[in-house]
Amino acid sequence: MSLEDLRASLPDYAKDLKLNLSSLANEQVLSAQQLAGTFVACAIASRNAALTSAVVAEYGAKLSPEALNAAKAAAAIMGMNNIYYRFTHLVEVPDYKTLPAKLRMTVIGRPGVEKVDFELWSLAVSAINGCGMCLESHEHVVREAGLNTEQVQAAVRVASVVHAVAVVLDAEAALSA
Repeated sequence: MSLEDLRASLPDYAKDLKLNLSSLANEQVLSAQQLAGTFVACAIASRNAALTSAVVAEYGAKLSPEALNAAKAAAAIMGMNNIYYRFTHLVEVPDYKTLPAKLRMTVIGRPGVEKVDFELWSLAVSAINGCGMCLESHEHVVREAGLNTEQVQAAVRVASVVHAVAVVLDAEAALSA
């Protein structure tokens, strides 16, 4: 299913999501690679197979193989890191924050694309996964690298709409079963 077909299949109660999905596809404050990678990483993080398939079909072709791999890697590594660092942030035992994570995460240092793009994708995935510690860290990195608040906001807007579409698709599948 194409992304347009998927968008058209959303129920009437999700009309705002349909419109937002369309307008975000034309977002101008992010580079083409930043936008496409954000869509891919967020679709994967949202865990809906139909959405992921449609988004990767639409945006994967707009990315180099290295960038597509990096967007997938951002979703994967943040799937791990967001759980771990959210735990260390939320549990009020200071010892956890001082212990080494002992988790392999070398892709963050060598993502295969511009570091700022990978960090932006990681930030968007962290918004979906709700890790405040990771959000603060990645937001700081992308701002230090020169992205402005409108660019950060655009990535988080993509994350919010992509995730909401996944929620609707999952709900509709459950209700029709």
